Amino acid sequence: DDEDSDYHQESYKESYKDRRRRAHTQAEQKRRDAIKKGYDDLQAIVPTCEQQDFCIGSQKLSKAIVLQKTIDYIQFLHKEKKKQEEEVSTLRKDVMALKIMKVNYEQIVKAHQDNPNEGKDRVSDEMKFNVFQGIMDSLFQSFNASISVTSFQELSACVFSWIEEHCKPQTLRDIVVGVLHQLKSQLY
Repeated sequence: DDEDSDYHQESYKESYKDRRRRAHTQAEQKRRDAIKKGYDDLQAIVPTCEQQDFCIGSQKLSKAIVLQKTIDYIQFLHKEKKKQEEEVSTLRKDVMALKIMKVNYEQIVKAHQDNPNEGKDRVSDEMKFNVFQGIMDSLFQSFNASISVTSFQELSACVFSWIEEHCKPQTLRDIVVGVLHQLKSQLY
């Protein structure tokens, strides 16, 4: 009886150890399968991990390469997202500016419709454009003569010195007066 119970206990212990070992092996295999599936999923999702056939058979990418290509792709996506967010921000500002301009033009049109005779003695749009063009031409000529675009640093320095020299109120006033005299002589 004792021998039979000893054998039964040893058999029970071995089967318990076997079951634990089997359970551990199965858990480890599940873990490895989950990791493999994760790498396969990454390789399928990330465009830069697509298999490339360099020879007749295709070689599987190493896990390190899959991870690096995934990191690179995520960084690329972050940069793209940031660019798109900046674009959206710029477009929102543009839309806001256009809405403001629309409101202003609507007010001008409404004021003109309410008083159609007002402004008959005003300066024509063509004359306004000629004054604007003369001022801008004068500023551009001095800008073009003063600015160097050899390097960004030189450009920055030239722009600041040009602004300080050519955009003083007295200088701008002289430019406007000169343009008006020139246009006056053309009219008469």
